[in-house]
Amino acid sequence: MSTAAPTQWKTLPSPDSPAAWIERAAEVAAILATDAAARDRAGATPYTEIQLLKDSGLVTLLGPAAHGGGGQDWTTAYRVIREVAKADGSIGQLLGYHYLWNWAARLVGTREQWEHVEAEAVRQTWFFGGAVNPRDSDVVVTEDGDDLVFTGAKTFSTGSKVSDVTVLEGVLEGTDQHIFAIVPSDSEGLVFHDDWDNIGQRLTESGGVTIDGVRAPWASAAGYVDKEFRPRVYNTLNVPTIQLVFISFYLGIAAGALETAAAYTRTKARSWLHGGYDQAVDEPYVIDTYGDLTAKLWAVEALADAVAAEGQKLHDAPDEVTEQARGEFEVRVAAAKARATDVALEVTSRIFEVTGARATASAEGLDRFWRNVRTHTLHDPVAYKRREVGRHVLTGELPEPTWYS
Repeated sequence: MSTAAPTQWKTLPSPDSPAAWIERAAEVAAILATDAAARDRAGATPYTEIQLLKDSGLVTLLGPAAHGGGGQDWTTAYRVIREVAKADGSIGQLLGYHYLWNWAARLVGTREQWEHVEAEAVRQTWFFGGAVNPRDSDVVVTEDGDDLVFTGAKTFSTGSKVSDVTVLEGVLEGTDQHIFAIVPSDSEGLVFHDDWDNIGQRLTESGGVTIDGVRAPWASAAGYVDKEFRPRVYNTLNVPTIQLVFISFYLGIAAGALETAAAYTRTKARSWLHGGYDQAVDEPYVIDTYGDLTAKLWAVEALADAVAAEGQKLHDAPDEVTEQARGEFEVRVAAAKARATDVALEVTSRIFEVTGARATASAEGLDRFWRNVRTHTLHDPVAYKRREVGRHVLTGELPEPTWYS
């Protein structure tokens, strides 16, 4: 992959509409696609890929236009993630997680805090990582004068090794108060481990991290005023927001798999010798399979877009979000997550039925699509998403806000 950004990005003004930003994401995807399979096999830390995201302007997509950011909303961000993930699921995930952690200040912080964070994030083109994994023991936060000191470890810290800043989360010692703070990723005591060696999403740098006495000023504790947390229902929108991030790169990976497989079928696949057709593209079962998979993908893309639009209404009026509205949104996200998981797994598996045995060659790299989807869809059991939907349909129950719902 070339390390140089296209010349036009440096000479043309930034995109100024959702369609233009999605087109910019497609340009990024085209660059990533040139050697996506080779980079996946190499598994190298994606410093060059992150620089590409910065050069393209996608990193500051959600940043305020007044500070030079893209000024876009989440509906556009989800489409951008999907577009990038068509070419490279790992980079799509990294971009999506970056958007969530960049937005965390708005979700949890005071206006003064998030305005400062967003201005600095645009000015310095920060790329965000996060060391927040609720399945691990809580990081312990202690007070030391005007500072907070974070100590602990996390099994997963997606993107932090290639990030400029990292979101930390822990519990204040002797209390049940959770505290989020943003620290420089090169902070003393923050050690990222090179232990991410999974079958999929190989470039996400999702390995563990040791947090050994990392300091942050009390003033940076998101949502705290005079050391007291000011809660809002909007604080709990982090889970449905990032679940839609997951949905976005699942669908992007699935779309990329279909596009790549279709190109292979057109140019390399051979018709079956007993079928009576000269070309694979004329085989009825091949045509039917592509039609079936495409229809399923288009349907869940439409659902995801509709749910994203519903969520944007909550982001547009954060102080007015009610528990009822939040719960109904989570149910809709759960439904989209369940369908996106099933469809993405089906698409990325069944493409081999219409490409043939030679398509399993490592050089083709078609397996990366399934490996990527299979790896991340294990993040949280999809059966529990279906349970959220089923309980709501049968009893009207709304999911209680947790780290996963």
